[in-house]
Amino acid sequence: MRYYSTRSRGEPVSFAGAVLTGLAPDGGLFIPEEIPRYRDAVKASLGTMDFGDIAFETIKPFVHPEIPDPVLEDLVHSAYPFTAPLVRVGDRQVLELFHGPTAAFKDFGARFMARAFSYLRRGEDKPLRILVATSGDTGGAVADGFYGIPGISVTVLYPKGRVSPLQERQIAGLGGNISALAVEGSFDDCQRLVKAAFGDESLKKRFPLSSANSINVARLIPQGVYYAAAAGKAFTGSVHEDGEATPREKAAERPVPSGGKEGKFRVAPGQPITFCVPSGNFGNLTAGLYAQKMGAPIRLFIAATNINKTVPDYLASGNYEARPSQATISNAMDVGAPSNFERMAAQWSLEELRGMIRGVFVTDDETRRAIATVHETLGYFLDPHGAVGWEGADKLWDQKLLDEGPLAVLATAHPAKFGETVEPLAGKIPLPPSLTEALGRLPHAQTIPADISALIAAL
Repeated sequence: MRYYSTRSRGEPVSFAGAVLTGLAPDGGLFIPEEIPRYRDAVKASLGTMDFGDIAFETIKPFVHPEIPDPVLEDLVHSAYPFTAPLVRVGDRQVLELFHGPTAAFKDFGARFMARAFSYLRRGEDKPLRILVATSGDTGGAVADGFYGIPGISVTVLYPKGRVSPLQERQIAGLGGNISALAVEGSFDDCQRLVKAAFGDESLKKRFPLSSANSINVARLIPQGVYYAAAAGKAFTGSVHEDGEATPREKAAERPVPSGGKEGKFRVAPGQPITFCVPSGNFGNLTAGLYAQKMGAPIRLFIAATNINKTVPDYLASGNYEARPSQATISNAMDVGAPSNFERMAAQWSLEELRGMIRGVFVTDDETRRAIATVHETLGYFLDPHGAVGWEGADKLWDQKLLDEGPLAVLATAHPAKFGETVEPLAGKIPLPPSLTEALGRLPHAQTIPADISALIAAL
């Protein structure tokens, strides 16, 4: 597989070239020259295959031949000792993406990336410096995924005061080859600084640079795995049992509220599923589109944002207008200029995107209401981002813009990571072991202004 920039099809590069460079020389993002298709036998078996085997089949065509099959097989099974359960909650499904070590969906991309970097840089003497901007969960997942990897150091930039206390401990509490910079600004400022650093030729001469954001294609591709696995499972008409980290009260699930909505989103054999994706930088949704194009039985995507609704506005009007981000309680989605929209626009036209995606936005008050209502009626805890997805699906249903059929809301982070928001609305959240350990760390971060000279000085 070769990769080219979203801004130019000239000079395609290999998977290693795209991954280790991070950003294309012209400032664009790397995209594959084609989206491969699953073999018929794989497509027919997605509902019964082991998660690691689905990961192997999904990732293989994107990394061939640079990562040999035996290496890739070991790599994915090492990266994923956990899975992504698709569980029933009321009238719909929730795809729980928080059963990894940092209790967030970013674990799927970061753990594969760390192992891929380690393999692709085997035999190198010069250490690699990774820069990553985060609005919350990316930083913790990247820090955990790369912690202790020889020959690689990671610097995480996060907006000071705009991540949760637990997220800050995961980002800045490891030490070792992981350092943290608290930027006096927004996530968009952090992202701008990282891009500026990649464009600084003098900095790149001093040490090799790469990125672990979803602007790096090695972070993006593995995220397609859980879409394929969940879609395959739902297509068989079944869901998973609760996992260890499932945030459901131990009492029996409460009945679905009356009102004629019972069962409208339940799974049924032979029906493709709709995924409602809480969206910020749009890497997660882009990965879902890849899985759909590979042949996973996916009907539709919902792009559910908070009031940072750049992409829903684009889908409605046809005009893309990036804007400064606004702070919300679903902070990982506070993105006014989503980087991965560039990938989406480079690979699909507006009309194609409208055929694949429904856009919707949700306010903080609506998010709080969803958290409280779902817990009160169903005994399930949603984090603020999953609550945006839950409420977004309901809004589209009420507007008659969504049909009956299997639907899964992506729960992108464990609600205990946002206890200060969730617990006043829903009560004490059961804490998974991974977060109990993280709470014992002390964060150590250097504060810098949102200025490229300050970043360079810190590096």
